[in-house]
Amino acid sequence: MSFVILFTMLFGGGIIPTYILIKELGMINSLSALIIPGAISAYNVLIMRSFFASLPAELEESAMMDGANPIRIFFTIILPLSTPVLATIALWEAVSRWNNFFSALIYLNDKSKYTLSLILWDVIKGQEAAKISGQLTNTSTESAIAATIVLATLPILCVYPFLQKYFVKGVMIGSIKS
Repeated sequence: MSFVILFTMLFGGGIIPTYILIKELGMINSLSALIIPGAISAYNVLIMRSFFASLPAELEESAMMDGANPIRIFFTIILPLSTPVLATIALWEAVSRWNNFFSALIYLNDKSKYTLSLILWDVIKGQEAAKISGQLTNTSTESAIAATIVLATLPILCVYPFLQKYFVKGVMIGSIKS
């Protein structure tokens, strides 16, 4: 099974088949076209698998001896222990979706549905067009670009301090064995 997951990481379908699939599913010009195709990453599945493999089997065995069923074991023991890896993957996915420019450029046509990266791209294009027409100086264009970079990174910078303790634990998964 790991080979099948790894195979999907190495060999993707490509941009044209993916676009045709999104179009046939009727997701063009919708935000679901940005979320659903990348909802489950093969890399994240391998990270989660290695984390679950590193958990001691004795935890599950002792819970079964106490009379817990598999669902209860998962929700009361496994899931609370998985907080670091879940927070790490959530942060990786949030940053990935937040910075996703190319998919939004391809799949979204309506300006009212543009993501922040496309809106900022429009601002920069407008600044550069105004510079070419002679309406702006080079300094104002560079300051607009710098302001868009700060605006794009600000939300992630606000969220990261709250997830940092989980992120550090999640990244260290599998690196230290006791």
